[in-house]
Amino acid sequence: MPKTAAAAATLALSSLTAISPLDGRYGRATAPLRAVFSEFAFMRARVRVEIEWLIGLSGLGLPELPAFDAATAVALRALVTDFSLEDCAQIKEIEARTNHDVKAVEYWIKSHQERIPALRAAGEFIHFACTSEDINNVAHALLLEEGRSILLESLGAIHSRLRALAHEHAATPMLARTHGQAATPTTVGKEFANVAQRLAIAIAAIGRVTARAKMNGAVGNFNAHLIAAPDIDWEGFAARTVAGLGIEFNSHTIQIEPHDWMAELFDAIARANTIVLDLDRDIWGYIAMGYFRQRLREGEVGSSTMPHKVNPIDFENSEGNLGIANALLRHFSEKLPVSRWQRDLSDSTVLRNLGVAFGHCCIAYQSCLRGLDKLEVNAPALAGDLESAWEVLAEAVQTVMRRYGVPEPYEKLKALTRGQGIDRAGLQAFVQTLQIPEPARQALLDLSPATYIGKAVELARRC
Repeated sequence: MPKTAAAAATLALSSLTAISPLDGRYGRATAPLRAVFSEFAFMRARVRVEIEWLIGLSGLGLPELPAFDAATAVALRALVTDFSLEDCAQIKEIEARTNHDVKAVEYWIKSHQERIPALRAAGEFIHFACTSEDINNVAHALLLEEGRSILLESLGAIHSRLRALAHEHAATPMLARTHGQAATPTTVGKEFANVAQRLAIAIAAIGRVTARAKMNGAVGNFNAHLIAAPDIDWEGFAARTVAGLGIEFNSHTIQIEPHDWMAELFDAIARANTIVLDLDRDIWGYIAMGYFRQRLREGEVGSSTMPHKVNPIDFENSEGNLGIANALLRHFSEKLPVSRWQRDLSDSTVLRNLGVAFGHCCIAYQSCLRGLDKLEVNAPALAGDLESAWEVLAEAVQTVMRRYGVPEPYEKLKALTRGQGIDRAGLQAFVQTLQIPEPARQALLDLSPATYIGKAVELARRC
């Protein structure tokens, strides 16, 4: 082994030695996700599901499992609320022997018989009639509900900032660019409003996805449950247990919950990400054109060799991370609903990467928001661009000509303006020749690119 590789093998894990930028360079941005998608968080969620199943079982009237008293239920739930890194490490030690993570959770709960005496008689009812996926799929649903809340908070912050910019600059005219060419004017605020409206719809779509889970045994038929206790309504009990955790029960599954709801959620997040990415690229282009300046940060360097530069790095960072996030999210939504026959394990390793996709989303959202907060409208540049593009009023003039029956209006304006500039004087001279009512003529003479903005101001303020 090369010396450098041998040295690297001895490095302790830290933000400087992590192989993923999620835990390294961008560790501060992704820190909130550690309590949601880490191994610790997953173990804690598993413990929670096992405990709620056990407490529920004790209320079913089984002679072999007397109902827990209130103190026992509190003590059992404290295993979840007080769950620590040391507790998680103990489970991992058990897993090292069993080579099975869910079984390790079961054994860890059993190990608390001294602290919770009721477990001595109830020990074999921990994980009773469950397959591992009964625990894991509910745990994943719980984690994704928390993760979704974090993403929605960040997306909501972007939406709020876009809405504020839309209102602030509702009446600031700017030249639109269709196909990259000068086009009918709009306002800065209206363009922000367009994105705000799209994002609001995407945020609502993320929020509407219903989390689902199952607790119905090895192949989804309650086989073990019914052979052990045929008189119990196991489906009703499972549904109540899942609903008690805030998740909708899925009655028809194989060994795994089919993950269709997850695919729906990931697709919805990916759509929101695409909107933010579209914004990133547009703002990047407007900065390049001088429509926006970026507020300077003291001590910041734009280029190692070109001192004048103020690069749009926040929008570039956002774009890059959104690309990674969407690649993962789309893989998740395509892969997870597919399982060979009643179960294969290929979803397991994929599900362990949920936090990776959410982490890249978090970095992207924070970068985009940071970039938006630096923007300053360059009003002189916008005004100069508009003043140099009087040809965009050709649309207005030919439309008025159409109304009043002037022959070949489009063709005449095409000959006057297509592929060539025209100034105020040239356009107004043309308008003076038109056989149209005087009020209509005067309206065209009073028009300028900066005032030809339709309902843009109203629409911007309506978002």
